[in-house]
Amino acid sequence: SADGGVDVVEVLDQDATSVTLERLDEARPSDGVDAAAARFGAALAATHAAGAPAFGALPPGASTYFFGPLDQPLTLPHLESATFGAFYTQARLRPVLERTRLAGRDADLAQRVCGAVESGAVDTWGASGDPIQPARVHGDLWSGNVMWSPNGVVLIDPAACGHHPLADLAMLMMFGAPHVEEIVAGYEAARPLRSGWRQEIPLHQLFGYLVHLDLFGGAYLSPTTDALRASAELCGV
Repeated sequence: SADGGVDVVEVLDQDATSVTLERLDEARPSDGVDAAAARFGAALAATHAAGAPAFGALPPGASTYFFGPLDQPLTLPHLESATFGAFYTQARLRPVLERTRLAGRDADLAQRVCGAVESGAVDTWGASGDPIQPARVHGDLWSGNVMWSPNGVVLIDPAACGHHPLADLAMLMMFGAPHVEEIVAGYEAARPLRSGWRQEIPLHQLFGYLVHLDLFGGAYLSPTTDALRASAELCGV
């Protein structure tokens, strides 16, 4: 793991049908939740800053990428790219769009968003023009994978890869992780984000909402289309 990076549950054993993890006891952090959340944010920033060889790069020894619940894992393409847009569309958005219930104008808008992202619409940080560099991310950082222990946050069930640095923050914000603003404040104190980064969050949540729409049905149609339309506005399509 990265120096100063976020703690991840230890894998004790594995075989073809199971994984044995260290036991974690959930409890209020000894120095308070707000302080632990800020420390988690700073540690997450350190993990991201450790980087990855490319967007889509997998951990050493991994050859296949899975996302979603363990009883319904979704296999996604293993594609490595020097640019975020090519990776995000070809290995995340388009494969899931092929499985979803989007139709009519929403389906057309999704394809236009993909075209804009693939063409580089969000490959740089705003007005500075600095190219986005691949971060080392957890990859499935919803609140259920954030365990609060006496010593602070420990993460479980990573779907790690090289990705956009906003991917983990977007997932934390997607379903309202506890103390998310303290987490963000700790992150920004360690690794300031560019002005206007929150406007990009719906684009990075779009993949997660599409997966939920595919797996769990129509209850996720409204948040999916909201994220899609915000993404279209961001990309100017």
